[in-house]
Amino acid sequence: MSNIDLSPEYASWLKDLKAKIRSVQVKAALAASRELILFYWELGEEISRKLAENDWGAKVVDRLSRDLNAEFPGIQGFSRRNLYYVKKFYEFFNQISDANTIVPRGEAQTIPWAICQIGGQLPWSHIKVILDKLSNHTEALFYLNQTIENGWSRDVLTLQIKSNLYARQGQTISNFKQTLPSPQSDLAQQSLKDPYTFDFLTMISPYNERDIENQLVEQITKFLLELGKGFAFVGRQYHLDVGETDYYLDLLFYHIKLKCYVVIELKNTKFIPEYAGKLNFYLSAVDSLLKSDTDNPTIGILLCRHKNKIETEFALRDINKPIGVSEFTLTEVLPDELKGAMPTVEEIEAQMIFDVENSGE
Repeated sequence: MSNIDLSPEYASWLKDLKAKIRSVQVKAALAASRELILFYWELGEEISRKLAENDWGAKVVDRLSRDLNAEFPGIQGFSRRNLYYVKKFYEFFNQISDANTIVPRGEAQTIPWAICQIGGQLPWSHIKVILDKLSNHTEALFYLNQTIENGWSRDVLTLQIKSNLYARQGQTISNFKQTLPSPQSDLAQQSLKDPYTFDFLTMISPYNERDIENQLVEQITKFLLELGKGFAFVGRQYHLDVGETDYYLDLLFYHIKLKCYVVIELKNTKFIPEYAGKLNFYLSAVDSLLKSDTDNPTIGILLCRHKNKIETEFALRDINKPIGVSEFTLTEVLPDELKGAMPTVEEIEAQMIFDVENSGE
């Protein structure tokens, strides 16, 4: 720490930082998200640059935290931990490809376009989640944009990262390019996922599609969150009368952004081509009986437990209605009467140790 105490460079830098903080009236300015993010960007740049230019050691951040807190005791954000976040914030996003696309910030300073987009739209707490959990810049920007577009809370953002939404978004096998005009086909593709993760459902075997459907409807808020923005619930087991025969759609939604009905059929089995044919029939019925002149063609989503990519693509090739096929996962538990009959984790580990110890006998 003596290098810092004796350094006129540090003393001068600290003086400049204090002046900068006072000049922007930080007590008021940092209450606004945009000013907070822009200030943290500049502060992170300062810390990163000064550490690179001077032989102060890593503990300079500890010293800076104490000095700033002493000077501004009523202002939050100058803790040692937060200053490390600020430094990481600058260093992480400064590597993004559009970091050289800049906009004016005063006479001499510039701020990357991406940071200006984040400022005013995302709280600092959301950005810290991104910094904690992601290392890929493209993936980070995806979650930042999705958070802004969908208005996710910090907990929802954390959940979406945990469920790997980035890898699942737009991965549904579909025939949208052949059955929908552009750009609706691209928008529909990006609106779906594969797989869908219904971890909020806890099913006890045996169970069927109706059991899953019942729980999804009971937890409709979580279901809509997993489906994504734009889905409005219309009904379950929705009745259609076609040619004096009664048909019932598992789940019917309306997608506000796509401006169309969406039929979701649940199959607690592996995908088979016959499922696509039946869903194609349902879409024709909805287009004839429910769709208005201002609605776009109805879309079908078939959710199954497993699928073969080639088989699914073949099944959709000559279907004339837009259909997407995705897998879904959920939490399965053993029924109570079987739990006692299954070995515990401890029992399995003990048996493995016993087997190893006696393997040489």
